[in-house]
Amino acid sequence: MPVRISFSRPTIPPVSSLQRRLGTTDAVIIGLGSMVGAGIFVALTPAAAVAGSWLLLGLAIAGAVAYCNAMSSARLAARYPQSGGTYIYGRERLGDFWGYLAGWSFIVGKTASCAAMALTVGFYAWPTYAHAVAVAAVVVLTAVNYRGIQKSALLTRIVVAVVLAILIAVVVIAVTSGRADVDHLRLGSGSLFGVLQSAGLLFFAFAGYARIATLGEEVRDPAKTIPRAIPLALGLALVVYAAVAVTVLAVLGPDRLATAAAPLADTVRAAGMGGFEPAVRIGAAVAALGSLLSLILGVSRTTLAMARDHHLPAGLAAVHPRFGVPHRAELAVGAVVAVLATVADIRGVIGFSSFAVLLYYAITNASAWALRGRLIPALGLLGCLVLAVTLPVQAAVSGVGMLMLGALIYVVRRLR
Repeated sequence: MPVRISFSRPTIPPVSSLQRRLGTTDAVIIGLGSMVGAGIFVALTPAAAVAGSWLLLGLAIAGAVAYCNAMSSARLAARYPQSGGTYIYGRERLGDFWGYLAGWSFIVGKTASCAAMALTVGFYAWPTYAHAVAVAAVVVLTAVNYRGIQKSALLTRIVVAVVLAILIAVVVIAVTSGRADVDHLRLGSGSLFGVLQSAGLLFFAFAGYARIATLGEEVRDPAKTIPRAIPLALGLALVVYAAVAVTVLAVLGPDRLATAAAPLADTVRAAGMGGFEPAVRIGAAVAALGSLLSLILGVSRTTLAMARDHHLPAGLAAVHPRFGVPHRAELAVGAVVAVLATVADIRGVIGFSSFAVLLYYAITNASAWALRGRLIPALGLLGCLVLAVTLPVQAAVSGVGMLMLGALIYVVRRLR
């Protein structure tokens, strides 16, 4: 009886895990690239409009809440070193629904932020064709992320270096110009509600340290690297923000700052160095590019984690066998952001994004409550909820609406 021999193509198991390539320095740089970005160029004006000369107190409160959130995130990320951040922590510590709600809040809020950052690039680089430039920026940075996390980290290093150089130059120009007036720093009339609202708006600029946690599956020795990188990145960003905020407020004053379309550019012009204004605008565009790069990274990793659990289409959980990145998730996020960039309003999206991200971190702190040491998670949870309810009404209403939509999708999926 003849022996039949068949030849078949060997089955290659799909790649489902990411590669750990980032060290402490890379993680800190990615966190700085997320925070020391376009937020400092756009968030000071709306914050000054509601807090006036009390802006600096709002910045301090935002920094304190961000610190509590950062410490809770660091402790949880060391225990659960997977992509997804608070989506994973909430799921493991509080239950499936809370993890889902955290992931939904992050994806919705940060996708809107991506669109705002893309438009910031457009309006600073080429205002006449702002939307076209925004879409082009999204396409280019999505392609960079597609090629691998190390290329993203390298580009982020360059962006952070350029932005820090611009911000330091603005501070030095303002301080040495003789136009800075310490009387502008004196506390005038204000309200507690206005201070808290400014803190909520300024929180938009601090939220980048979560990017380190959401990249937990790509960090070497995460139990040590993440707890070091998150507080370090946040501390450096807070020092930079404080220096810039004091300088801008001292030169422009609270009233002029509250109406400034480009506060840092206006500061340089008021200091008598109008020739440096183009460099500031270029720095703002580069900063927005850095923020957009890291935002796409974070949103795509959370999308990957939720797709693995079938909260999102399972095809988005694919990891590229060569580049080791969630390529389908990155392409999907890039496509959505490119569409949103044609209709998003920068100032309006700041409040919406802050509301969604504050809820995200509220779940982070609630997840960390069961770990050793409950004071910081308790303060962080309280701070997030207080800042969220003091945001502009339109931001809160739209944020609640998106959360209700997410909850409805979850319930429908479970019922099916």
